[in-house]
Amino acid sequence: MLKRYPLLFGLLFLGYAFLYLPIFSLIIYSFNESRLVTVWGGFSTKWYGELINNGPLLDAAWLSIKIAALNASLAVVLGTLAALTLVRLRGIRGHKSLGVMVTAPLVMPEIIIGLSLLLLFVAMEDLIGWPAGRGQTTILLAHVTFSMAYVTVIVQSRLAHMDTSIEEAALDLGARPVKVFFAITLPMIAPALAAGWLLAFTLSMDDLVIASFVSGPGSTTLPMVVYSSVRLGVSPQINALATIIIAVVSTAVLIAGVTMYRKELKAQRKS
Repeated sequence: MLKRYPLLFGLLFLGYAFLYLPIFSLIIYSFNESRLVTVWGGFSTKWYGELINNGPLLDAAWLSIKIAALNASLAVVLGTLAALTLVRLRGIRGHKSLGVMVTAPLVMPEIIIGLSLLLLFVAMEDLIGWPAGRGQTTILLAHVTFSMAYVTVIVQSRLAHMDTSIEEAALDLGARPVKVFFAITLPMIAPALAAGWLLAFTLSMDDLVIASFVSGPGSTTLPMVVYSSVRLGVSPQINALATIIIAVVSTAVLIAGVTMYRKELKAQRKS
């Protein structure tokens, strides 16, 4: 196959090289002795030690993880409710308007979202005194606002293609709607919920633009710290931090792949 289409193979190789060579370069230079990230000064792990002692960077990383976890959990709850409304309650008044408002953050530029939320928070503080200033709460609310849209689309797609005959049978047998949801619907849409949670977590961890608008002096997320550091020159500590993140993500993907492979093997053996 590759011999028959050498041009396609070459383009494929160049594409993957363009994506992954910078990542490999970043990992290699995280073990660089020299402070200059473009000059190799010998093998060393000292930047990992300095990273551990970098209090502001670790505090920003912990803040980002905490906000991302809360954001993902809230986005899954709200996104699931919105998806259920859009799929199961098509006849209610304002259904189309709800669909437009829920999916608007998907196509709206982040700078517009950040600016509009900043103006909203300022107006709310003037009117009701909450939220008091910009900090973790405003970042969390902003992240939930746009993350919920992604979760809604994922869960809505799963609900739209789900067989409802089991739910209808349970209702005919006397089960209450709440019981049907937790016993039947929720397990069936669990993969979509997990995918939505992971996507919302990733979006929150990666966000820079919106967080820059709605954050305050005492609440700096990891992307903001990294961006500020890079503007003054790339530090080897950033390479070390990026290498740790890549290692954690790669390990999680590997575990998920092995788990899915084993499940497929068990299913094949049973069949």
